Amino acid sequence: MTVPTPARAVAAPAISLPIAMLTLGLLLVLAYLVTFDQGALSRSGMLMHELMHDGRHLLGVPCH
Repeated sequence: MTVPTPARAVAAPAISLPIAMLTLGLLLVLAYLVTFDQGALSRSGMLMHELMHDGRHLLGVPCH
């Protein structure tokens, strides 16, 4: 006895790969900013610097 399969393929749509790559890239940039930046790219004032600094403490990354 055979089990009927759906007419559409079960594989992920082709748009999923670019969205996954973009999401991964954004997450890597965010991880860089929080863990390694130390204020080099966050020159928009002390607020951004302090947010990144607190993020490093939250994640347990040594920062000073």
